[in-house]
Amino acid sequence: MKTLIRCLEYLDRSYVVYSHSIHSPAYTAREVAAAERIPADEIAKTVVYFGDNGFGMVVLPADCLVNFAEVGRLMGLSHVRLASEAELAGLFPGSDLGAMPPFWNETEMPVLVDENVAAAEFIAFNAGTHRDVIRMSLADFRRLVNPLIAAFAVKERVLASI
Repeated sequence: MKTLIRCLEYLDRSYVVYSHSIHSPAYTAREVAAAERIPADEIAKTVVYFGDNGFGMVVLPADCLVNFAEVGRLMGLSHVRLASEAELAGLFPGSDLGAMPPFWNETEMPVLVDENVAAAEFIAFNAGTHRDVIRMSLADFRRLVNPLIAAFAVKERVLASI
C-alpha cells in the first residue's frame, strides 16, 4: 500500500492527469486485464531483470513474454536474467510482490518499454498492489520516465483447455 500512496503523490506533484481504479485481487497481468474489463494487450506489466549493470525494468503488454536475449542485446548486456522474488522484495519493499509500477523506485532503474505499449495513447498498470491500477497518458509516462523504446516482447500463446 505504501507504494500506491507514493505513486499517487508523485503523479499529483508531477501534474499528471490519471485515473485510479480498484478491483478484486488479481495476481497475473491477464487477471488484472479481466478484472479491469479491458483487453490484455492494454494492460502493461512490469518485469524486473538483473544484468551486468544491475537491475532494470521492462514494460510490455500483459499478453506478451520478455525476450531476454533481445533485452540483453538492446541494453548492451552480456548476461541478463529475471530478478528473483527475494530481489524484488528488497527493491520494492512497499509493493506487493509482482505488482510494482513501471516507474519511480528508490534505485532509479533503467526502463525499457516495448514498442507495442509505446504505440498506445494510454498506459494502464499495477500500482503497487494486486487491486490497484493507474491509467495515464503515454505522453505523461514518457515525460516522467524517459524510457528506451524498442521491440522485445513476444506474444504469449494461450492454449485453450478441452
